[in-house]
Amino acid sequence: MKTTESDVARPTLVVATHNRDKGRELAAGLAGLPLTLRGLWEWPDHHPIEETGATLAENARLKAEDAAAHTGCWAVADDTGLLVEALDGAPGVLSARYAGPEATYASNRRRLLEEMRDVPEGRRGARFETVVAFARPGCETLIVRGWVEGEILAAERGAGGFGYDAVFYHPPSHKSFAELTLEQKNAVSHRGRAVLEARALLLRVLERSPVGRKGS
Repeated sequence: MKTTESDVARPTLVVATHNRDKGRELAAGLAGLPLTLRGLWEWPDHHPIEETGATLAENARLKAEDAAAHTGCWAVADDTGLLVEALDGAPGVLSARYAGPEATYASNRRRLLEEMRDVPEGRRGARFETVVAFARPGCETLIVRGWVEGEILAAERGAGGFGYDAVFYHPPSHKSFAELTLEQKNAVSHRGRAVLEARALLLRVLERSPVGRKGS
């Protein structure tokens, strides 16, 4: 996400995350728009806001509005949850820290597999959901969503992806998300679908907004 001379007249859109894996997927879905994409990690004085929301939408909104206020730019943020039927919707909004405040991708997966150890096939259904928030200084924050249904595997499969991808099986693809390429995953995933909605939203906003105005 480097700035060039041709980007100067374009509004800047900050991908409001310090998670580069998530940022890569968001940026891939938004590539080609008449925007200058920048990662929030390009602002070293920014510290991640505490995700205190009770829902995915509240957390996405918090992150997008915080990034817009800090940078003075347009900002897009997402919050994603894995909702497992056998666990009454857990880990849900706590998906990123399911194994505790210092959780890693691996520790979250281990806890999930342990809790699902005795759950039989046919009862391992799960839903991945992503909420994307788009914030602009002085404007109303806009929200879009995407989701995908799948199943929790009994063991990890695949070396790609991140988060819970290695334990989330996507029946139409006959693979876990960690066995898909980034392009394949973005075409079917919760985040890919949410970003597609966000892309359409951004195009509508751009059609109504003077390009390159102050604060963009």
